[in-house]
Amino acid sequence: EQFQKYSEKQPIAGQLPLRGVIEVKPTTDETLVIAESSQVSRYWQKYRQVLVTNYRDFVLIGQDNNGNAIKLETYQLAENEKSFWANANNPYKVAQTHSSRFVEYLKRVMLHAAPIASPVDVAWFLASYARDAKDRIDQQSNLPALANLRTALEQALGIHFEGEKGERFFRSTLVQTLFYGIFSAWVLWSKEHSLTDRQAKFDWHTAAWKLRVPMIRALFEQIATPSKLKPLGLIEVLNWTGAVLNRVVREDFFAKFEEENAVQYFYEPFLQAFDPELRKDLGVWYTPKEIVKYMVSRVDTVLREELDIEDGLADERVFVLDPSCGTGAYLVEVLRCINNTLQAKGTDALGSYDLKKAAINRIFGFEILPAPFVVAHLQLGLLLQQLGVSLSDEQDERVGVYLTNALTGWEPAKEPKTQLLFPEMEEERDRAEDVKRDKPILVILGNPPYNAFAGISPIEEQGLVEPYKKGLITEWGIKKFNLDDLYVRFFRLAERRIAEKSGKGIVCYISNFSFLSDPSFVVMRQRFTNEFDKLWFDCMNGDSRETGKLTPEGKPDPSIFSTEYNREGIKLGTVVTLMVRKDKRALQPSILFRHFWGSSKRAEL
Repeated sequence: EQFQKYSEKQPIAGQLPLRGVIEVKPTTDETLVIAESSQVSRYWQKYRQVLVTNYRDFVLIGQDNNGNAIKLETYQLAENEKSFWANANNPYKVAQTHSSRFVEYLKRVMLHAAPIASPVDVAWFLASYARDAKDRIDQQSNLPALANLRTALEQALGIHFEGEKGERFFRSTLVQTLFYGIFSAWVLWSKEHSLTDRQAKFDWHTAAWKLRVPMIRALFEQIATPSKLKPLGLIEVLNWTGAVLNRVVREDFFAKFEEENAVQYFYEPFLQAFDPELRKDLGVWYTPKEIVKYMVSRVDTVLREELDIEDGLADERVFVLDPSCGTGAYLVEVLRCINNTLQAKGTDALGSYDLKKAAINRIFGFEILPAPFVVAHLQLGLLLQQLGVSLSDEQDERVGVYLTNALTGWEPAKEPKTQLLFPEMEEERDRAEDVKRDKPILVILGNPPYNAFAGISPIEEQGLVEPYKKGLITEWGIKKFNLDDLYVRFFRLAERRIAEKSGKGIVCYISNFSFLSDPSFVVMRQRFTNEFDKLWFDCMNGDSRETGKLTPEGKPDPSIFSTEYNREGIKLGTVVTLMVRKDKRALQPSILFRHFWGSSKRAEL
């Protein structure tokens, strides 16, 4: 489509190619010399975009804001001619190292002059540059300059980066912090400049000044310094990222970004493109909006009908926690539900303040990954802005979403608190621990990660499920069992907090449905029926192994997570579990169970 055409084979005369031209020279030539040649200069004068290559190096020549020629993105397949021909004898190895990165580079070159207006496009560019940055970091055998930050993160998050997977998690954390820190700063910078101001330019070097959340600001400041970025080769990648953000048609982008579904472009697809192995290990899946709305609505109803709380989630006594909040979908829906209740009651300006007060003081989220943590703050901040109760920069207001390991820190430490290297991390840890230990949590809900993840789990976390193993061998004769999946730990966390500490409340998760029938979970099921008075199970089926994703009639039974943006969904069957514990305990628990089958199951909720 570089040229408009009269017909399929006849382009309109006199056109210039939309994506410029390519100048190819032998491997013996040097690209920088070629780029400065009179021939390339003539091409640039005419086409304004030239990709220069000697087959081993690639240099994109474009124009700056003043219309002058400038070297833009580069890519190197080999350091010199000798290395290039040596690599040519081992194409499989070269493909393993470069195939995806090189294709992404060429795609960025082809899109260089294209306007960027949609969240999905911005997310793709972020992921593409983040992947490039991660590959550069992975070429370093160790990161001595970041040793202090690594230690501080381990202490602040209550995790340990052990072995190959732990190392990957740490490096992924660094890259996510850089790119989503810059993205967040750009969003906040955009609020200060007219969306139609084409002359305003964002400078990523000043990003730390724009970041509201102290934890992210501290992380960003520790990573984004010349002494740490330059040895890793990241400065030019971040320069490219800043340039892309300055190409965004901001009025179009923010019109779409503030729509309800924009968040799906800003984490799951990002992580899939950036680090698919980590996404799989952590079981990160975008939760369809129908599921989120259904679960929040059910919680609101059960608060009213079973716990006699007339205003449901809007009641100031109801403290809510999503312990694995991701990009904040459940928290956004909880605040929408609260706002709807307040509006139905004819709320005045004081009632609107109650909504912001809820977002700050009693609606909480925990997240262990920096990228979704940043997006959650953005989403909730934008929602409050839309509802007319913006957070105050002057008063350093922030929503109650914390970067922490949700599975640790619930009990006071036996030893004195560790003094962390950075006060912002210490504050984040202390605020999260205050929620874990002191807030009267009444509702725990969300979509916890499903898979076990080696490399970061401390002993405290691993010991969470011990109560679900008690008696498996001696009483039930079950000698082989597997309770290692993360979702089991999150169930135990919720059961312990509601049943053993709060004494009453609600747990509502969507999770792997393996605990419904697998013999390994018999003690877990037994505890649920002992500790809760009424239990609802909406079995969503959609499992590839047990049913082959087919209904009993042999018709398609896709995953509930199969959406327009993720048609494959997930392989595991799922279930929405809702359990309530009352002040006045029932003699026998009430258990309600129903199946959902087929492709219309979300619409049937």
